[in-house]
Amino acid sequence: MAKRGEKDTNGNQETPTPRSAGLAASGVHTGQDFALLMSALMSDVIEGTISPNVANAAVNAGGKLLKVVEMQYRYASTSNAAVAPQLVLAAERS
Repeated sequence: MAKRGEKDTNGNQETPTPRSAGLAASGVHTGQDFALLMSALMSDVIEGTISPNVANAAVNAGGKLLKVVEMQYRYASTSNAAVAPQLVLAAERS
């Protein structure tokens, strides 16, 4: 396996696969998933496998995802603790 910046035996430049790509592909369903994804994303940026612009977009989207979850727990109307709260973002069209 060629190291970063070196050519492999066929003369091709090898690009390492970002760690965060696999985590993102399987989805973010829990806080643990989110923490693992953000940790892998930071490592990818430091290693240079993901550009800072892509990382910035992913972190901004992640922040908005957390905000939606926060709003669901703060503003959703549910009295049953066994059911996860759901927040209506837009009224359905008639």
